[in-house]
Amino acid sequence: MPDLSHNPIIVALDVESAAEARALVARLGSQVNFYKVGMELYAAAGMEFVRELLGQGKDVFLDMKFYDIGETVKRAVAQVARSGVRFLTVHGSGAVMRAAVEGRGGSSLRLLAVTVLTSFDQQDLADLGYPCAVSDLVALRVRKAMDAGIDGIVASPLEAAAIRQLAGPHAILVTPGVRSAGSAKGDQKRVATPAEAMRDGADYLVIGRQITRAADPAAEAARVLEEIAAAVA
Repeated sequence: MPDLSHNPIIVALDVESAAEARALVARLGSQVNFYKVGMELYAAAGMEFVRELLGQGKDVFLDMKFYDIGETVKRAVAQVARSGVRFLTVHGSGAVMRAAVEGRGGSSLRLLAVTVLTSFDQQDLADLGYPCAVSDLVALRVRKAMDAGIDGIVASPLEAAAIRQLAGPHAILVTPGVRSAGSAKGDQKRVATPAEAMRDGADYLVIGRQITRAADPAAEAARVLEEIAAAVA
């Protein structure tokens, strides 16, 4: 049974500027306290905006999917660890993950391994030269992540139940690709509803356009929470 004593929603600030992100955070107010900063916003506003969010008492999920030689990853992760960011994503490659754990050191930063992007399906894996099923690649990367000392996993909600079995009860499981029934899927292919993801073991749900493009983002976030509570009660 999911833990609803905390707010599981992480709002994706996938916008072009700090000004747009700032306006969204203001509109959401106390309804949401956790925000994802991905590549677009990071390219526009960098760590300066991340520190602004942290200064407001918000939790930040820095979704950078670090993937480079070990020394570069280690040093970059050390920089993020000093900032106070709560979650950081790295690629689910053994060498990358081990370097990230070393760079994190004794800080409170939690590292999340990316398994297979939620915009990928079987054909996309075939195009990359992977002969295996999506589920097999996800399982392999989960096992490697746990062996490397990674704190959690980012994966499609469709794999949440299987990942929870593999990773155990203490791993942090974050699921993008979450949409309420009737909401547009956008560029995501492997999606589920918020309630389904939570029932299958997700700890956090990354939600973007459904909330950020709503007429009233705070009201939509509250509605999603009610939807989860009603479905899992």
